[in-house]
Amino acid sequence: MFRYNSAVDMLNHWHRNPAAVGGRVARDRAALQTGIPTASTTLPRGTFGCGRAVPHRFFSQEMAAGLVGLVAAVTLATQAIAQTVQTRSPHEISNGRLKIAVDPANGSIVELRDLESGVNLVGDSAGYADLWELRCTTTDGALRVTPQSAKRFICDLVKEAKPGLRLSWADFGPVAHDSMSVTVDVQLEETTPLSRWRIRVDTPPGVALREVRFPMVANLVRRTNESLAVPEWLGKITFDPRRVLAASGPGSARHVWSYPGHLSMQFAAFSGQPGAGLYLACDDVESYRKDFVWVGGTNLSVGFELVHLPELAGAESRRWMLPYNVVLGTFHGDWVAAAEQYRSWATNQAWAINSRLAQGAVPSWVLQTGLWVWNRGRSDQVLRPAAVLQADAGLPVSVFWHWWHGCAYDTGFPEYLPPREGTEKFRQALEEAHQQNLHALVYMNQRLWGMTTESWAAEQAERYAVKGQDGKVHPEVYNTFTRAPCASMCMGTEFWRSKYAGLAERAVSELGVDGIYMDQACTSLACYDPSHGHPPGGGTYWIKGFAMLVDNIRLRCGKPADAANNCVNPQPALAGEGCGESWLPHLDLMLSLQVSRERYAEPDGWEPIPLFTAVYHPCAITYGNYSSLTMPPYDELWPSEFAPAEPLKLLDRKFSRQFYLEQARAFVWGQQPTIANFLPAHLKERAEEMKYAVHLAKLRNRTTKYLLRGVFLRPPRLRVPAAILDISRLSIYAGQRSGPNSCQKESPLALSGAWRASDGQVAIVLASIADQPLNLEVPVDRESWQLHGDLSIWRLEEDRREMFSSLKKDDSVFSFVLPPRSAAVIELETMYK
Repeated sequence: MFRYNSAVDMLNHWHRNPAAVGGRVARDRAALQTGIPTASTTLPRGTFGCGRAVPHRFFSQEMAAGLVGLVAAVTLATQAIAQTVQTRSPHEISNGRLKIAVDPANGSIVELRDLESGVNLVGDSAGYADLWELRCTTTDGALRVTPQSAKRFICDLVKEAKPGLRLSWADFGPVAHDSMSVTVDVQLEETTPLSRWRIRVDTPPGVALREVRFPMVANLVRRTNESLAVPEWLGKITFDPRRVLAASGPGSARHVWSYPGHLSMQFAAFSGQPGAGLYLACDDVESYRKDFVWVGGTNLSVGFELVHLPELAGAESRRWMLPYNVVLGTFHGDWVAAAEQYRSWATNQAWAINSRLAQGAVPSWVLQTGLWVWNRGRSDQVLRPAAVLQADAGLPVSVFWHWWHGCAYDTGFPEYLPPREGTEKFRQALEEAHQQNLHALVYMNQRLWGMTTESWAAEQAERYAVKGQDGKVHPEVYNTFTRAPCASMCMGTEFWRSKYAGLAERAVSELGVDGIYMDQACTSLACYDPSHGHPPGGGTYWIKGFAMLVDNIRLRCGKPADAANNCVNPQPALAGEGCGESWLPHLDLMLSLQVSRERYAEPDGWEPIPLFTAVYHPCAITYGNYSSLTMPPYDELWPSEFAPAEPLKLLDRKFSRQFYLEQARAFVWGQQPTIANFLPAHLKERAEEMKYAVHLAKLRNRTTKYLLRGVFLRPPRLRVPAAILDISRLSIYAGQRSGPNSCQKESPLALSGAWRASDGQVAIVLASIADQPLNLEVPVDRESWQLHGDLSIWRLEEDRREMFSSLKKDDSVFSFVLPPRSAAVIELETMYK
């Protein structure tokens, strides 16, 4: 900060450097983003009297008179400068934990400061972005409206119990209409570093609101050790977000995750050091359609925005208000801390309280399943191998059954019936399986209809398919051999719900299946067909439609179809692909494949993490794994010229550690274990791999109080060696004529987890993929796990529990030897005197 010994000194400096004041304003503004202290944004009172006093004897009367005039002139000029600085200062609110400031010129967020750490998260002045953007349609075509279009902007402090701001834009003139207005309300929480944002848009006649981007923030401040955690289904994280999100060409790259859908929860966490991380969420309890968008620039800048789809787009209503709040704030710690922050809100919502697992509604055979076999084809390719594995492992085995249906996979849906081996043979095979206590989920995609099928034309299915904003069906192609197009059917139509529920009813009542795997269930789409009976665009109709669908299935299967055909399971299990909070009250279990992410995704800078598990484990059963020891199978109904010479050929043993890693992740993350493409010959030909998988399954079956119903805790940080693993980039069913693509990745040789049971007991879960014993120093996070006093340490085996150590109240580390390719569950028990 400049200090002047006299007004003359100040004036001389000002004349020599007229940019000094403007530069100071720029520095002050930059300080709001970087957290670097500078001078205050208003000139301090007493500026002209600071420092040493000026001796009067050195001035004549004339000089004194001239000085008085000069001081007066400088005072007027300084007041003008101060007024300019004040008008350029952002409007701000604070609750002692979080400070928010917006630019008074246009409402852009210029400060989002965590007051505990002092860090401002929104970058420097070069990164300012419009707070919102509207995408509209008019009779003249598309219309884009931003705050720059408004001639009038007002920011008011809201004087209520919680600090708040109201931002208003109006007078849009010819760009839209003078009757258009936009209002944003911001409110801080009382005791947490969180704020809630809501937007309202009033549109004139002839302007239809299609998309609202709000809030928009550009150029998050750069820090060290950055990471971005996104709940893409189970979850993933990148520790180099700027490069992963960066644009490869001119402009910026938009990375979009849709909710409800591939974004399983409505939050994300961007963290770095020093200080707090950015917490972005919504408190939407109705599951409105929206997109979380992360934006990367060529200069490695990072920003974000949320895209909302107004439910009444094109309707006569001229006012739209965001029906939930955007939550913007900070958190301290890593992705686990962000998950715990979200969990404190999410597990009190209806979808968690009414989840099938929490309500005790999941069929008992699902709860008792010790191991899943994910096989494809006819019953002798699926049920017989499962029976062999069940007898060998001594565990309840259930079947996840694809390619049972009479149509070609990814081509002929929904023409599932009759089964490809015939109704009678299929039903008889399943009856024999039931006598061996085997149960089966069968595949039935819950939204695709093949556009080349006879039924597509005969049932005029196109009328009920999802339509884009152009009013057309947008085909989806999944079959790489036939390139046959499929259409997504609209969950908001009664026609499709009735069609699918009728097929499910027949599979249960006529064939005796135990449940339906509803592929692509944990996704949703926006439909713009006005004839479907739902508001075009976004909204809640997809989730509400899905709820009606599963209720219809369970109602239909709750009683025999006729006296001669009793249901084997009057309440079939319903599973879905991926995972999502919106589906918790409707699905009994969720297929979560991120444990095998390396098999279906190229190396892209992302790593899987159990983010959904960290929030919802006691509310959801997750299962599934691409973990396979073979090349993929090939559907007999696909073109024969593309069939591989040797389907289900054993993979090279160099990929075995990938198999171990997938099984270990599923174990420490609390999933039901799964093996894909299992053949009885694997028990001998891949004995070590199968022994490992069965060992983990048995240990999990012994500790379900933690790994089925426990609450996820912060895993202990282990100091273990790492190894370079050979990775096969190979799906489990996409037939190939050549060998697998492969790559290498580094992985720690031991994985860890921590869990709290409903009785308060805490357990550490360990899994080794190493060929040698690991001498571990295992840290006990007493504060996070709420463990106090002396502790006794017990090891749970498949058939026994034994104490092997103890910890005094001041100790937080114990030693443990983890044998090669093994697992351990270690209970920590408070010793009461």
